[in-house]
Amino acid sequence: MPAELQRRLNVINFNTPVLYVDTIKRGKNGQIIIEPKGDWEQSAYQADNKFIVDVRPVVQDPNKLVQGTKQGFSGEKLSLNFQNIEVRSVLQVIADFTGMNIVASDSVTGNITLRLKDVPWDQALDVIMKNRGLDMRKSGNVISIAPAEEIAAKEKAALESTNAIEDLEALHTEVFTLKYQKAENFKKILTGEDAGSPSGGQSNRRSILSKRGSAVWDPRTNTIFIQDTTKKLEEIQSILNKIDVPVKQVMIESRLVIADDKFSKSLGARFGVTKTGSSSSGATTLSGSLGNRPTAITTNPTTGLQTLTQGTHNGSVQTALTGGSVTTSSDGQPDLMSNLPVSNAFGSVALSLFRIGANTLLNLELSALETDNRGKVISSPRVTTANQQKASIAQGTRIPYQQTSSSGATNIAFVDATLSLDVTPQITPDDKIIMDLDIKKDRVGTVLAGVPSIDTQNVKTQVLVTNGETAVLGGIYEETQRNDVNKVPFFGDLPIIGNAFKRRTKQEDRTELLIFITPRIMDESLGLR
Repeated sequence: MPAELQRRLNVINFNTPVLYVDTIKRGKNGQIIIEPKGDWEQSAYQADNKFIVDVRPVVQDPNKLVQGTKQGFSGEKLSLNFQNIEVRSVLQVIADFTGMNIVASDSVTGNITLRLKDVPWDQALDVIMKNRGLDMRKSGNVISIAPAEEIAAKEKAALESTNAIEDLEALHTEVFTLKYQKAENFKKILTGEDAGSPSGGQSNRRSILSKRGSAVWDPRTNTIFIQDTTKKLEEIQSILNKIDVPVKQVMIESRLVIADDKFSKSLGARFGVTKTGSSSSGATTLSGSLGNRPTAITTNPTTGLQTLTQGTHNGSVQTALTGGSVTTSSDGQPDLMSNLPVSNAFGSVALSLFRIGANTLLNLELSALETDNRGKVISSPRVTTANQQKASIAQGTRIPYQQTSSSGATNIAFVDATLSLDVTPQITPDDKIIMDLDIKKDRVGTVLAGVPSIDTQNVKTQVLVTNGETAVLGGIYEETQRNDVNKVPFFGDLPIIGNAFKRRTKQEDRTELLIFITPRIMDESLGLR
């Protein structure tokens, strides 16, 4: 036992049966001594790596022979061995053994033979009474024993007498001003009315009031006036003390974390060879489409100038050129054999080789793109509500779109893209919270035919969480890996130079959604921390 833990804990002010808890060292071992007071009972059990000793007071039950919460018989053990002995004499033996006062009715007669060894005295008494058809009633330290029929008759007569007195007892009027409970709801509790039941038919309801009792309420002052007997008014006051209390409130905080890590890389090329020449000389072009070479030549008889009509380039017939040499297409686009560039490239490297003697032009362009995106989006809706009351909170956008009815008329409709939290909490007696949760996070997606789509993420569940602790409700993890290659057949498969006839794209996307929930009970005396 460490030295800093060897001390006495004074727990008198905690209002429990325990006065002191002493921790001491005994040789190589540690010892904990719990000192209680009064009537108490204890239990010990192990939960995970904790050993728990529960010491609790014994609640006195005037109808039990032996106090305590244990089931069955727990009195001090005794032994009885009698042959044909009077029942009254056995009862006297038990009274002497226990020190309790036993009063037997004059109708308790007869003899009994019994042999009991080491049995609890309350079990022995129960055996004797069942054997002789007897019953008992306990009041304080006095036990009254009589035949069961006699006790039942006495209790029935006492009950009839009480009811007769209650029917004749004077009625009193008491005014109850409610603080937190609504007077109308409390009146329904007293009269047994349901919210949807008619005002009549009181005989079909289970009423807390007596047969002659009545209750009316004033909504302006939230006051209820009850007329009934004194005993019933005391019972109603006791009920009111338990239910007219402030309702605990809960603040629920949720966090939706969306983290993404996206990486992509693209590499493309454009390649072409052009053979230039003049209108009077023949030339050839190596490219992906026609367009640089003349397809028709006409001569103006007056001026002697020649007009060249070029072939199709990029799907359209080119304009005619008059005189001069032909080096590029009239639309300004190069003649390419391979056209696989990277769209929106952040960088490119171009190379042109021109040989004058051969009138040959070689074009080569490499384009590349690499992106690395990392982001995190945290949404934290929070709401406060009373115990067992549903609460909702939402934030977002209402997106309008046009829709057509069956008659052909058009109107504007709306679709919601919101972040919302719907929760109904229930506080348990041990300060845990049961929550029915519905959490949504919607975002605007692509627009299809003028109607927007909604990218939705939703979790609907019921969880039990300790006050102030955070629970992970769920998560969605997505990973996308792509390696795409676009190439020209045959040429793209050639070693080294095949890279000029292909485009490579690599994509790695990771997206993860985590949903956390943290409930906190708002204590009015301590405040919310």
